[in-house]
Amino acid sequence: MADVVEDVKPTKLQSGVFKDVLAVVKIGIVNSNLITTFTGLWLALHFTGKGFLSNLHIVFFALIGSALVIAGSCALNNFIDRDIDHLMERTKNRPTVSGSVEPKRVLWFGILLVAVGTISLLMTTVTAAIIGLVGVVTYVFLYTMWSKRSNTFNTVIGSISGAVPPVIGWTAVDDSFHIVPIILFLLMFLWQPPHFLALAMKRCEEYRAAGIPMLPVVHGFEVTKRQIVVWIVALLPLPFYLFSLGVPFLVIATLLNVGWLALGLAGFKMKDDMKWAKWMFIYSLNYLTILFVTMVIVTID
Repeated sequence: MADVVEDVKPTKLQSGVFKDVLAVVKIGIVNSNLITTFTGLWLALHFTGKGFLSNLHIVFFALIGSALVIAGSCALNNFIDRDIDHLMERTKNRPTVSGSVEPKRVLWFGILLVAVGTISLLMTTVTAAIIGLVGVVTYVFLYTMWSKRSNTFNTVIGSISGAVPPVIGWTAVDDSFHIVPIILFLLMFLWQPPHFLALAMKRCEEYRAAGIPMLPVVHGFEVTKRQIVVWIVALLPLPFYLFSLGVPFLVIATLLNVGWLALGLAGFKMKDDMKWAKWMFIYSLNYLTILFVTMVIVTID
């Protein structure tokens, strides 16, 4: 029996460590961003006439590099925000708050991931590595350390880093100017404010307790709902710049945009703001996944 106990304990310990690592790097964010990175990479191969199988080395280094850079940035975010994370229900169980991982280890782990990720991106193009670092600097310094704690413009600034992954994917294949990565960047940039503002409404009191000046905390729900609708309206024309992807894509993208706008406008009549914010948040997640997966599907030869 003693042998069995000794065999089980290390397994549980390893499982706990692995769980902490996944929490520190925010694996959900990494996975969702890899979808957009892959789409940018796939479209670059498509529009430049390069084969997927013949460029698997680029695919490998681009995806690994992007994943590590994003994971490292999230780890650094965890390290910096450990003084306020305990005040929010959503973040109070993070390893940096619970004490299961030492903060200094998270700091160096984050730096290591960013460094290795950047080296991996350099195996594709210098441009991809530079854009990856732009995302890191924007997320860690301009968003986490500055704007998140100082002004309601924080969501917009954070959207810059969140819009970088598809551009990393594209430039890993082709670092010359092209309209497609610009539109991909704008799609991601404009998608994020309504996505995160809906979340901010759901978690309004938590942000208030943590002293984070999110828009609904400072200016209330009505102003937030108006801004959400404005950001969604700005998305409407973007799919038409990707007309080369074909009519099926334009139809699906337009339906997604119109559906989101309709749901957004419904918020001015709904009495339950929290229910509306939940619907908006869920719709935004499905919107992004469907839109980017569609881009890949319509370009499969």
